[in-house]
Amino acid sequence: MRVHRLLVLYPPPTDPDHFRSYYEETHVKLAAKIPGLRGYRYGFDVAAESDSPYFCVFEGDFDDAAALGAGLESSEGPAALADIPNYATGGAVALSYELRGA
Repeated sequence: MRVHRLLVLYPPPTDPDHFRSYYEETHVKLAAKIPGLRGYRYGFDVAAESDSPYFCVFEGDFDDAAALGAGLESSEGPAALADIPNYATGGAVALSYELRGA
C-alpha cells in the first residue's frame, strides 16, 4: 500500500515553551481533523550532527496526493494552516511526497 506524506519542519520559535504547549493543546487537534489524514506523529528538539535548523517536525500520512489535496482544501485544512502563525514564529516548511521502500 502506498502512502503520501506531509512533512512540516519548524525552525526554532522565539518562545519554545509557548510553541510546545500551543502546538499540543491546540494545533495538533486542528490538524487531526483534516479529512483523509490516516495518522500523524510529531517531535520536538530535532537533533542533527551540528546545530539543527529545526525545532519541531510533523509527519502526516494520506492515501495519496489527491487525498492530501482534498484534505487541505476542506474547511479543516485552511483552519489548520491559518493557525500556524499563532505559535510558529520561526515559520514552517511543508513538503509532501510519496513514500517508497520496504
